[in-house]
Amino acid sequence: MKLMLIVLIFAIVASIQASEHEEAPTPRRGPAADLRRGPLKVSPNRRYLVHADGSPFFYLADTAWELFHRLDRDEAERYLENRRAKGFTVIQAVALAELDGLGVPNAYGHLPLVGSDPTKPAVADGPDNDYWDHVDWIVAKAAEKGIVTGMLPTWGDKWNKKWGKGPEIFSPANAEFYGEWLGRRYKDQPIIWILGGDRPIENDTHRAIIRAMARGLRRGDAGRHLITFHPMGGRSSAEWLHDEDWLDFNMLQSGHGARDGANYRMVAADYARTPVKPCMDGEPRYDDHPVRGSKKEDWFDDYDVRQAAYWNLFAGGHGHTYGCHPIWMMRHPRLKDARWPGPVRHWWHEVLDLPGAWQMMHVRHLMESRPMLDRVPDQSLIAGDAGSGADHVQATRGTDYAFIYLPTGRPVRVAMGKISGETAKAWWFDPRTGQATAAGEVPNTGVADFAPPGQPGRGNDWVLVLDDAAKSYPAPGYREQ
Repeated sequence: MKLMLIVLIFAIVASIQASEHEEAPTPRRGPAADLRRGPLKVSPNRRYLVHADGSPFFYLADTAWELFHRLDRDEAERYLENRRAKGFTVIQAVALAELDGLGVPNAYGHLPLVGSDPTKPAVADGPDNDYWDHVDWIVAKAAEKGIVTGMLPTWGDKWNKKWGKGPEIFSPANAEFYGEWLGRRYKDQPIIWILGGDRPIENDTHRAIIRAMARGLRRGDAGRHLITFHPMGGRSSAEWLHDEDWLDFNMLQSGHGARDGANYRMVAADYARTPVKPCMDGEPRYDDHPVRGSKKEDWFDDYDVRQAAYWNLFAGGHGHTYGCHPIWMMRHPRLKDARWPGPVRHWWHEVLDLPGAWQMMHVRHLMESRPMLDRVPDQSLIAGDAGSGADHVQATRGTDYAFIYLPTGRPVRVAMGKISGETAKAWWFDPRTGQATAAGEVPNTGVADFAPPGQPGRGNDWVLVLDDAAKSYPAPGYREQ
């Protein structure tokens, strides 16, 4: 009888915990970021992005490549408001889109160019009469919500055809003209320019086109906006462009291969380059995307996107990009399906509120709850082997705090004394819920052992937070609503 009662109590507790786990997070209030703080620039230590007034800017992006091309204004408003409520600060979208963006009109029947000529943007008098008016409206609406537009001037098949519809339309001469026109048009909007578009630079002509477009953008916007480059899967902008003076920060694409892809290695390689530039994973494995190489139909989920985010950031990424497979293509019941190698199982609007999207808000809250600009990756915090595969433990620290990501919830041995203070206050931060639980205080010397809650395994990931106890920091992830 007593045993049955104990089992019943455990069942009730488990049910309550499951109910709490399923409760939707509280949406953020107000604009995603305070864009009144001025245009973005690289921080003095060359590791992060900051506003003109020096305050940190956390680059938390969503991938919406086809936003301008495939959604109407009501739909774009719905999408942007959803992302604002989740705290996304950047939306990555493409002006000349991948899915036959030169030949298939937008939701209002407009094409971007006259005769697919980059020197002839298709513009008409009036505020609502052409393709670029629609782009203007979305960029302005994003800005109202405190969201920066990470704008790709063109998808890569327009200058380097590997797959996609094409056609190749760019030369160095017209790329510079188009860049200057685009830069001038969006000079006064919050923009980050993202050149490239899922393509490598394979020859001198490709390099000349990208350089010319960057030169045109700089001339058009008077250098007001940051510029980066989005490469193909498994590559980084740094491979081709690290020494270019116009490249403000490096972006890599770890891609959509097998589970547990070690994006932290790619980030660490870029972080170690000189001259120093901020770096980040700008396209990791997407939520609700088929797992490539899987022997059965399998899909990336919230655990996969959390793992990629914390590995990237703790290895040295200044920010992170989330993506969801049906959303990047804005898969829409009124539109012809995109030709894509592999299944897509939802419409764009059905996956706006996946757990992985909400959990990116917790990532941001954790990073912003401690001083951001002095944070460095530091694997010396881990006493012994950091592990490999899904078990790889990644660590980062500031002057007076440390974050250690345990992707499968296994115990960890920590080399103390890496942060300030005689005593360290420990917390367990739950990346699924954004909640933190105090875990006592320990001497900040020697080696200390920590065992996270739950049973080790896939999905039981935790962040161990260690603070200089004298700082009296609030709970990690805490923010005032």
